[in-house]
Amino acid sequence: MGSKYTKRYSQEYKRDAIELVRSSGRTVTEVARELGISSEPLRGWVKKARGAQDDGSAAVRAADDRDEELKRLRKLTAEQAKTIEIPKKATAFFAKESDR
Repeated sequence: MGSKYTKRYSQEYKRDAIELVRSSGRTVTEVARELGISSEPLRGWVKKARGAQDDGSAAVRAADDRDEELKRLRKLTAEQAKTIEIPKKATAFFAKESDR
């Protein structure tokens, strides 16, 4: 439950504040002091933004990993199909030989 005195900030304000922290090279506390806000909300916004950024790259890595695994499994399946085909051909060959 938040206090009735809790300030609400727009998404645009949050984005601008986060970008200021990232681009200025200053600490979160310094930027917060300059903006006249508490450093804790700004620190949370920055942390949340980093998490969202990491999630995007993690999804790309996961997709790449799945593609690599699919490629590996397809290759393995093709090799196993060849291995199975040899006994089938041999069985057919020897079945013909015994009929003669």
